[in-house]
Amino acid sequence: MAVLQVSLLAVAVLGVFAPRLPNWLVPAFVAAVLLLSGELTVGAGWDALRPLMAPLAFLLLAVPLAVMLDRIGFFEAAASLMDRGRDPRRGLWIMAAAVTTFLNLDASVVLLTPLYIRLARRNGLDAGLIAFQPVLLACLASSALPISNLTNLIAADTLDLGIEDFLVHLGPASLAAVVVGWLGYRRLPAAAAAVPPVREPVDRRALYQGLPVVVFVILGFTVGDALGVKAWIVALIADIVLVAMTRDLHLGDIPWSAAGLATGLGLVATTAAPHLGLENIFAGQGWVTQLRTALFAIVAADTINNLPALLISLPGLQSGSEHIWPLLFGVNFGPVLVLHGALAGLLWRSTAARLEVQVSPWEYTKTGVRVGTPALLVGLAIVVVTDVVLH
Repeated sequence: MAVLQVSLLAVAVLGVFAPRLPNWLVPAFVAAVLLLSGELTVGAGWDALRPLMAPLAFLLLAVPLAVMLDRIGFFEAAASLMDRGRDPRRGLWIMAAAVTTFLNLDASVVLLTPLYIRLARRNGLDAGLIAFQPVLLACLASSALPISNLTNLIAADTLDLGIEDFLVHLGPASLAAVVVGWLGYRRLPAAAAAVPPVREPVDRRALYQGLPVVVFVILGFTVGDALGVKAWIVALIADIVLVAMTRDLHLGDIPWSAAGLATGLGLVATTAAPHLGLENIFAGQGWVTQLRTALFAIVAADTINNLPALLISLPGLQSGSEHIWPLLFGVNFGPVLVLHGALAGLLWRSTAARLEVQVSPWEYTKTGVRVGTPALLVGLAIVVVTDVVLH
């Protein structure tokens, strides 16, 4: 049965890339087969999904938030304020890195993606290329602080880790990855055809309507999180305000397919996890074990999504274990290579698609490999060296 369950996991992952099929269909079908056959009990399935409920709720609520802000013209108005008639790519890269690090990757993906697309079109730049910045930096810049990423918060709560721990162990790697990532990103080719600037009249009243909501969301993601208020609750409140304001929300605005993909992969991974030999991954000490742990985390995140990858790994760690740092590095940085590696990637794709920026899983991987691979290698080297120096 172990071979069957691991094989089904492989089928589910490969099905994400199947042409002409919705990316959620094969993982959901495999999960249904496991449930109906009894290989995965309802109780085990619920245990697997429980830690994902809050992130999935946020996923379903955050995209409508961005959609409605865009419909009232907020991002167009904000882009007009930032427009200085020159190539803004480096400044936007720094801004996305800062938002990801000091707020969190969700704020970066939800709020910056539509803003960057609007700004690119106003300047005649390749909107698809500019739109990649928030999602790339959601991976490269989300490890330095506990609040930067949900995976960090889960690990910090489970293993009693503090801000200083993250700054020391992952801060240097994150900074280096942001710099190296920029060097790769600036060499990406823009669209071959020239894009004429689009400078439509902007209704500045949209700023007065949308800015209070945006400020509330940012405070909710930071201060609210410190007070124990979940991000999905913040998004829900903001959605209610925007629905009352716009009277314009459709079922199609909710990213059901992205949630279905994450759910399917989570269930299939739960079934296969006991047969993957995870108990051997964290055995031993030294830099070789650190490398093995990081490579496992990267592969696991890019296979089954980074949240399930972290959750199936944490029981094998103990408080004070140095293996947590390469593990977190892998689950945070790994999704730069694969679209479904993190919920942030799925959220980003849905947000960009609403503004007619379509990105396939293969296109994402091609860009992620070119920009993310050098950054990932440099970051990994720094994580390993940091551990050797500290121990």
